[in-house]
Amino acid sequence: MTQQGVRWTADQVLALAPDAASRKAGSKLGAAGPWSEAGSTDEGTVWGLCRGSGSRPYRTVIDIADSTGPAYKCSCPSRKFPCKHALGLLLLWAGEDGTVPRGQVPDWAEEWTAARKKRADDKRAASAAGSPASGDPEAARRRAERRAEHITAGAAELEQRLADLLRGGLATAEQAGYGLWEETAARMVDAQASGLAARVRELGAIPSSGPGWPVRLLEECALLHLLDQGWLRRERLPDGLAATVRSRIGLTGPADGPPVRDHWLVLAQYDTSDSRLTTRRIWLHGAESARPVLLLSYGAAGRAPELALPVGLALDAEVSAYPGAGQLRAALGEQFAPPVPTTIRPPGVSVAQAAARYGEALRDDPWLDSHPVTLGRVIPTPDGDTWQLADADGGLALPLTPAARSSSGLWRLVALSGGTPVTVFGECGHRGFTPLTAWPEGPGEAVPLC
Repeated sequence: MTQQGVRWTADQVLALAPDAASRKAGSKLGAAGPWSEAGSTDEGTVWGLCRGSGSRPYRTVIDIADSTGPAYKCSCPSRKFPCKHALGLLLLWAGEDGTVPRGQVPDWAEEWTAARKKRADDKRAASAAGSPASGDPEAARRRAERRAEHITAGAAELEQRLADLLRGGLATAEQAGYGLWEETAARMVDAQASGLAARVRELGAIPSSGPGWPVRLLEECALLHLLDQGWLRRERLPDGLAATVRSRIGLTGPADGPPVRDHWLVLAQYDTSDSRLTTRRIWLHGAESARPVLLLSYGAAGRAPELALPVGLALDAEVSAYPGAGQLRAALGEQFAPPVPTTIRPPGVSVAQAAARYGEALRDDPWLDSHPVTLGRVIPTPDGDTWQLADADGGLALPLTPAARSSSGLWRLVALSGGTPVTVFGECGHRGFTPLTAWPEGPGEAVPLC
C-alpha cells in the first residue's frame, strides 16, 4: 500500500511530538503558508522547505517508511526529535490530497536517504560478520560464568538483608528511610543484577506510602525472595521459567525467536522516565496471529527514544520474541511496507475472561505486574471515589488503577463512552486495569488515553 493511498490523522502525527511545546509549535506549522517545494514519494519520503527567521528556509525531510518509525532530518538548530518543522510537514502531508504532491526527491533529500540506507546496509553486514560463530565462544563462556558468580553473590546477600528485615519487623523499614534501600540497590548493581536493583528501589518507595503499606511491602519482599530463590536454583527449573528468571534478574538474551510476519496493529505507546532513562512501551496486536507483542525502546534521561509508532497504524513486518516463558517482549525486524492507518480492532473479551488471562499469565511469570487485554463492551462507571469498567452485558467490573483514575485519559474515556459501551485496550494487573486506548462501539478511530 502506498503512502499516497492512505494518510495519517493529525492525532497520529502529534503523538510523535516529544513534548507539549513541540506539539503546539508543530500544529502552527501544519498549514501551507510557510512551506514551499514540498513533495512526497510512494516509498515514504516527504520533504519541504519551511520559511523561518533567517534568510534561508529550513530543509526538512522525513522517512516515514523507516522500520523503527519515522526518521527526521531538519537544518534547524533544534535538538528535539522530531522538531516543530518535521511535525508541521507531517501535518501538511496528512492533510488534503494535493497539498504535498508526488514528486522527484531533491538532491539534498536524496543524499540523506541514501546515507541512511548505506548505514543500514553496513549495520546488517557488520551484524552478520559478528555472529556468534565468528567470535570466541570460550571467552564468552568465561565472561558469562564470572557474571553469574557476581549475581549469585548478590542474590545471597539480598536474601540475608530480607531475612534481617523480617526478623527485625517491617516497622524498621519505615525508620531506616530510603537510604537503606538505595544502598542495597547499589550493591545489586555492583553484582551486575540490574533487575534485582530495580525491584529493591521499588521496595524503598513503599514504607509510609499510605494505608496498608506493610502488607504491600511484605508482598513485594515475597516476590523478591521468590526471584532470588529462582536464580539460586535455576538449574532445577524448566527451560522457559529459567529464561524468565534470567530476564527478571537482568540477563536479557537476544531476541532469538523465529520471525513472525503479520500485520501488526499499534495499540498503545507511552513513556515512563526516571533520573537515568526514558523507557517507551509500544503494544502491538497481530491481525492474523492474534498475538500481543511488546516493543521496548530506550532514551537517555530527557530524550525521547527513537522508536515511534503512533496508535492506529498497522505495519506489515516481522517480529522476533525474546526468551522466557510467557514473555511478550519482541524485537521489530524487517518491515515490508510503510505503516498506514487502519480501522481494524482487536477482538474484545469480557471482564471475567480478562481476569482469567492475567491469572494464566502469572503461572508462566509470577513477577508479572500486568497483562495486555482488550475489553469489549464495557462502560466506565463511578464507584464512590473510584472508577471501574463494567460489563455492559453482565454484572462484573474491573477497578481502574490509582494512576489511571488520576490521569486525563479517564475523562477522554468517559467522554468517548457517554454512558454507552466502548472497546478498551489496556493492562490488567493486581492493582486494577489501566486503559491505554479506546474505540467507540460503532465506526470510529482509536483514541489514545495515555
